[in-house]
Amino acid sequence: MNKLVLNSESLNNVLENKVISRQEILEIYNDSTKNSRELFSAAQNLRKKFKKNSVTFSKKAFFNIINMCKDTCSYCTYKAEPGEEKLSLMSKQQIKDVLELAKKYRCVEALFVTGERPEQRYQEARDWLKENGFKSTAEYLVHASEMALEMGLFPHTNAGNLEFEELKELKKTNVSMGIMLENISDRLTEKGMPHHLAASKRPKTRLEVLENSGKLGIPMTTGILVGIGENIEEIIDSLLAIKNLHNQFGNIQEVIIQNFQPKQDTRMRDSPSADQTYFKTIVALSRVIMPEMNIQIPPNLSPASYQDFLQLGINDWGGISPLTPDFVNPEFSWPEISRVDNYSKDAGFELGCRFPVYPEFFSSLSKELRDKMKLIENEAGLVKEEYWR
Repeated sequence: MNKLVLNSESLNNVLENKVISRQEILEIYNDSTKNSRELFSAAQNLRKKFKKNSVTFSKKAFFNIINMCKDTCSYCTYKAEPGEEKLSLMSKQQIKDVLELAKKYRCVEALFVTGERPEQRYQEARDWLKENGFKSTAEYLVHASEMALEMGLFPHTNAGNLEFEELKELKKTNVSMGIMLENISDRLTEKGMPHHLAASKRPKTRLEVLENSGKLGIPMTTGILVGIGENIEEIIDSLLAIKNLHNQFGNIQEVIIQNFQPKQDTRMRDSPSADQTYFKTIVALSRVIMPEMNIQIPPNLSPASYQDFLQLGINDWGGISPLTPDFVNPEFSWPEISRVDNYSKDAGFELGCRFPVYPEFFSSLSKELRDKMKLIENEAGLVKEEYWR
């Protein structure tokens, strides 16, 4: 990599592998509001230094297991109430049916998503669990994960604030798991703010789940939500919290930088979507804060511009499904994988399909999980091209 010399001493320090302070990060952001060129150049150089010219994605099927949720977020349209048309209560047979379709489409990841502990609030959820032979959503997820493995797919569970023992049990069948930090700010939980009625989004609670996943050595995906009323210091503090967790436990495999998009049937329907310039700056800043991290944006949430983010420091597109919609953001369709491939090539990057766990975290997995992966794995630890294309 050619040495890049910038006017900003702090950015040059990052390029020279030196640690910079919170105040320096804030100064980099403030400078970028006047001229973003140097920040973007530094982010791209760091990305090339640590991630070369490859960009990855995970070919997935999205399993909307149960979308009742005991919490209410001001921007969420995923949650369903009993009797609503969008309510999902997947039976074991329905899970099996989607797994069979996913196998035909050569999906690699089985993404299992649920609302936050729905059985604590809804009798309907308790009845559904009982009908399927389980006492908790977490127990059902263990069974669904076992089903996926039997079919040759690899589970990644995102079910909110799971307890230590639940995480420990799911680790046996899940190659990775996920929970979004979203933001570390307690201010966003105050009355009138987006997380006020969502106890599970309290920063202390989310951090505890991430800490437990670190103690258990679970490859974990987390991230932040940009544009929900936060300020820049809250963004920086959230990214530093994730970085500190990774420094302590070494298990944060990926950070999602997700842009807020308003939804019509929510309290924040009249709030503007995340400003594109601001969002791009946060993406680049994330690379500067965490130079070696796997960083992704969801391409379906930036349908007209996602290819631009390859020049801002990202190295992953997250999960893309050829089969199932994004049940969390149903108004945004997944891009066609062939189009993502073309955009990546045009920008000078080679697209590869990864497992739900990144190669550098394979050592966290059991021999049983690794043996199953090796059936479709190439020498770089990615999925064999002839399998996913």
